[in-house]
Amino acid sequence: MKRLAYMFFMVIFMLTACKSTTVQDFSPDEYSYNENAPGPSVTISFRQGENHNYPLMAIWVEDLDGNFIQTLFVAKSIGKGVFDHGDASEGKWKAGEVRRPAALPVWSHKRGIKAEDGLFIPSAKMPVADACTGPTPPQDFVLKTKFDQEPPGKFNIFFEINQTWDWNEYWTNNKFPDNDEYKTSCQPSLVYKAEINRDDPNSEYIMKVIGHGHYAGEDGEINTDLSTMTTALKIASEIKIQFP
Repeated sequence: MKRLAYMFFMVIFMLTACKSTTVQDFSPDEYSYNENAPGPSVTISFRQGENHNYPLMAIWVEDLDGNFIQTLFVAKSIGKGVFDHGDASEGKWKAGEVRRPAALPVWSHKRGIKAEDGLFIPSAKMPVADACTGPTPPQDFVLKTKFDQEPPGKFNIFFEINQTWDWNEYWTNNKFPDNDEYKTSCQPSLVYKAEINRDDPNSEYIMKVIGHGHYAGEDGEINTDLSTMTTALKIASEIKIQFP
């Protein structure tokens, strides 16, 4: 009995130790943006999920009435309209000026700025400011940035994420055979949200997924039906907002 009890104790100890290691295994890349802005600081912590593979992303702020306030971060390739790297092996995309309206349609429409060709997504001629654009983080990350001005007492932070060519049984490569923009997105972008109350002593918010964007980027509506989304829901395992 003593031997069995000892073995049981050792198994429990090893499982607990493994779990503890997993929880602490968070060695994120760190990024800082908009450091000279006069508004308050905010930190976004991102833990990648099992299906994370260089997704595009945008983070922005709205008031409670849905009015756009500012972009906190957007992937450089979308914010500048230029992809620095291409994939020549399968001919999927080329480096250079590339527009992808289906990538982050909720952010691009909410931003409300039309480029010269009538699309809401930025272009090389009308890019997003350097202070809130950067390379796509390849793994877990902590992003620190600042508001351009003092935000309202209550507001929303949104996080849109999209992983190109992420097909599933519903969003197949022949679902919209004549729509080239859809083919660059597959499962549409996912949108996460956190409602912030600066008067609340709670300074940490876990973002919740609330819906997805248009499959071809034709509008900025959020579709709350997530029943057809599968691997896209595992791109991120946790997105957290923190205030000092």
